[in-house]
Amino acid sequence: MPNLVVHALQVGGGTLALTSVPGGGGDYSGDLDLIADWAPGLVISMTTLAELVAVGAGDFGSDIQGRASRWAHLPVDDFSAPGGDFDEQWKVVSATARHALSGGGRVLVHCRGGCGRSGMAVLRLMIECREPPETALKRLRAIRPCAVETEAQMLWAVSPAQSHIAD
Repeated sequence: MPNLVVHALQVGGGTLALTSVPGGGGDYSGDLDLIADWAPGLVISMTTLAELVAVGAGDFGSDIQGRASRWAHLPVDDFSAPGGDFDEQWKVVSATARHALSGGGRVLVHCRGGCGRSGMAVLRLMIECREPPETALKRLRAIRPCAVETEAQMLWAVSPAQSHIAD
């Protein structure tokens, strides 16, 4: 039985969820099946490649794409917030995620533990889907109390960068 738990909520007309890294509990194949059965249109990996490899999920991108999901790899170091050219990559991935959600689709975000980095990205997407930050954080933490672990992650999630996102 897979150890993965998908924590989902309704956002922007679709379903947005967060979870821990596939294979982190020792059953990569079962976790992959669980994700495929949940049928996300897009999976966003916030883990580094080294983290994926460490749990036997080094081929996760191709494995999940082979099961009819799009995949975006936006690695951020554990307990960190994005840096470098991340925001440029985020604009593209965010637009894809918001498009999927607006059409009633499903988007799944994961990091190592399914809390900090994935919570940060999910909160940002909720805000980009026009949910007030305080309301979004309350709803997110109602289903995943550990979501968004550091101040830097919170600052990125609620940053003014979303103000120039096209409708």
